[in-house]
Amino acid sequence: MASGEATGLRLVAVDVRARALGLCPGEPLARARARLSTPLAVHPFDPEADAAALERLCLWAKRYGPGVAAFGAAEGRDGLFLDIAGSSHLFGGEAGLVADLARRLAANGLPARIAVAGSPGCAFALARHGAGGLVAPGGEAEALSGLPTIALRIEAAMAADLGRLGLRRIGDLAEAPRAPLARRFGETLIRRLDQALGHRPEPLVALDEALVFSAARGFLDPIGHQAAIVATTKRLLAEIAPRLEAAGLGARGLRLTLHRIDGVVRTLALGLSEPTRCPVQVGRLLDLRLDRLGPALDAGFGFETVRLDIVRTAPIAHRQVTLAGDDGTGAGASGLADALRQRLGRGLLRLTPHQSHVPERAETAEPWRVNDVVARRPVRGRPRPLVLLTRGETAEDMLAPDGPPQLFRWRRRLHRITHADGPERIAGEWWSGPAPTRDYYVVEDEAGRRLWVYRQDPPPAESPPPERAARVAPVIGWFVHGMFA
Repeated sequence: MASGEATGLRLVAVDVRARALGLCPGEPLARARARLSTPLAVHPFDPEADAAALERLCLWAKRYGPGVAAFGAAEGRDGLFLDIAGSSHLFGGEAGLVADLARRLAANGLPARIAVAGSPGCAFALARHGAGGLVAPGGEAEALSGLPTIALRIEAAMAADLGRLGLRRIGDLAEAPRAPLARRFGETLIRRLDQALGHRPEPLVALDEALVFSAARGFLDPIGHQAAIVATTKRLLAEIAPRLEAAGLGARGLRLTLHRIDGVVRTLALGLSEPTRCPVQVGRLLDLRLDRLGPALDAGFGFETVRLDIVRTAPIAHRQVTLAGDDGTGAGASGLADALRQRLGRGLLRLTPHQSHVPERAETAEPWRVNDVVARRPVRGRPRPLVLLTRGETAEDMLAPDGPPQLFRWRRRLHRITHADGPERIAGEWWSGPAPTRDYYVVEDEAGRRLWVYRQDPPPAESPPPERAARVAPVIGWFVHGMFA
């Protein structure tokens, strides 16, 4: 998977085959493709989908014990803690439980490294930076001694500073005097070390411990129709709503769990832009979500239990309703955003102005939030196209004798220009070094299509530094950069 940054796409996660080729997270995608002759399959990074998948995996892992906690930011959000104390004997001991867990994960295409230890910190260190396996009670110090200090879930900069002091392994750190370490690196380092060695408790927040607002309903005759599921969800939220109102809260995130009669569990998560206690609004969003799923919901012979959990809450301010009444069904911008999210299955983005006069840098895409205030765009004297291409596309067979274009070929179509406005000169930012100058024209062809084209001239004669010489060599010629309505 890859995510976009200002400097280009970077790898966020790699599978086993990619790692065997030498790829690693954090590497620029362009460099990875340049040094490998093997074609790469790249997928966009979707943190929301990853979090939802991890939550579903945690719910599934409850078959091995009730105490399941997902990895947080310190652990990388790519695994889970499982408290098997008191339940391992059901699987023939810890080794049997690990074997059963590994077999089931592998059968579903989920490679995993599993470690069992007396402390969460030790188990994480062995699973992430070691070979996994089982640690005997009291053997945490010996198991951790050869692992790097980064395995303690400390920041990379802190681990680098420890390495410069010669403390590269956890064993070296455990033998060092504590007082100087605490003075230089703070209490966090000592706490992480004690947690990993089992000298200090590390309570885990189980997946369902924070769920104060929930309700469930069972059925003698299983249900499977979409309308019945939506109606049941509305009744469950109406049952929870008085408790939310008494606490001054509203639901921002909900989880609907459907238990099929054959033991299969289906989970649906709903996120809201604004907190709500309105069953009608939630029912409408769930209806849209089920429409998008269609047969993928797979009700089988029906659901015998429906459970609704409020997984995220937020305060709701008291407000005066109108004389005509206010049903609070989310008919405004937040309701539209939530409906689109359920229909499209992904988060919404918005364009925000950026301080740059270079067209492709003048706007950036950011996650849409209901309370965001979008800055007004500066008033321009020149029009801008409705559709702006990511980069200019070459215009071929250009006929432009000392002025605006008169004829050119673009996307295999010949455009004969009947009217042209321009030029509008746009130069690159001076602080970025020598950059080409563009002369933009708004042109209209015989078919009435209006395009935004530009002629790119070479940069000033000033020679760039050697390390930037390859990057600032522009392509000279005519290009199409956008299309008007």
